[in-house]
Amino acid sequence: MQAMVLNKLCNLNENQAPLELMDMPVPVPGEHEILLKVSSCGVCHTELDEIEGRTPPPRLPVILGHQIIGRVAGLGKQVNDLKAGDRMGVAWIFSACGRCKYCLAGHENLCPEFRATGRDANGGYAQYMTVARNFAYRIPAVFSDVEAAPLLCAGAIGYRSVRLTGLKDGQRLGLTGFGASGHLVLKMVKHRYPHTDIYVFARNAGERQFALDLGAAWAGDTTERAPHKLDCIIDTTPAWQAIVEALANLEPGGRLVINAIRKEDDKHSLLALDYPQHLWYEKEIKSVANITQADVSEFLQLAADMKLKPEVEIFALEQANEALIALKHGPVRGAKVLKIC
Repeated sequence: MQAMVLNKLCNLNENQAPLELMDMPVPVPGEHEILLKVSSCGVCHTELDEIEGRTPPPRLPVILGHQIIGRVAGLGKQVNDLKAGDRMGVAWIFSACGRCKYCLAGHENLCPEFRATGRDANGGYAQYMTVARNFAYRIPAVFSDVEAAPLLCAGAIGYRSVRLTGLKDGQRLGLTGFGASGHLVLKMVKHRYPHTDIYVFARNAGERQFALDLGAAWAGDTTERAPHKLDCIIDTTPAWQAIVEALANLEPGGRLVINAIRKEDDKHSLLALDYPQHLWYEKEIKSVANITQADVSEFLQLAADMKLKPEVEIFALEQANEALIALKHGPVRGAKVLKIC
């Protein structure tokens, strides 16, 4: 099979082709695993973090990609509820121990043995991959393959982020950053919370206009102040400064949910926090750590019920480097997806 492989970490400003197209053997599924013939795989900002060394170190060499759609091409001996050709998806959560207090409580995203798809195990920038049956999800028929791929991370992690805000219908929600996850969150919130106004902060004028086109009540630069204080804000940006600006836009008792694994400048940036402006009045900061199996399953059902369709830009497998560079430097409108076969 062909795969786009990360062999070493690098700075994307210096190396614009971090992945190498390689011929590799087709993996063989274990007893409890399935073999998927991959048809599409979303491109996520987390892959930029992996390549540039901001996440926990990936296993090298590694095949990136954790928003994967494929069809069953092989079954382990203990898998008896699927058949060849069934369409399945794989998300960021590749496996967890299943025994610790977090797993037993349904918080396997916090498991100390959590393994990430495309970081700790080979992912979907390839023609084939294997995964445990319990960590693969049936994909509703309403979605095409390229539409379904972003739902497995941008959508599912956005769903978890909204849950963590504690948002109630009629409250004001802010979205800082408006890429693959942001535009899905806006659509989802407008469906589930019809009386909630959504305020979008984005660095690019095209992204701000995209947000307004989708029904945002207001859109401004990440340094601007919204016309009203906000009850909760979800930050999906790679920058520390966005946290400071978001805190200044919160109502007393408001909550900022940070949907990011790492911030790009976290090794040398100091947060210029002014306590009265940014943190006083019982404001909260909460991070998002990975996703659970329930997040993925519940979100896929919700997305199918509301016919939530992401905006996508399609690249071929061998164009994965181009997609990553475009994600890092270009304006973002929706999600970027590799169409593999």
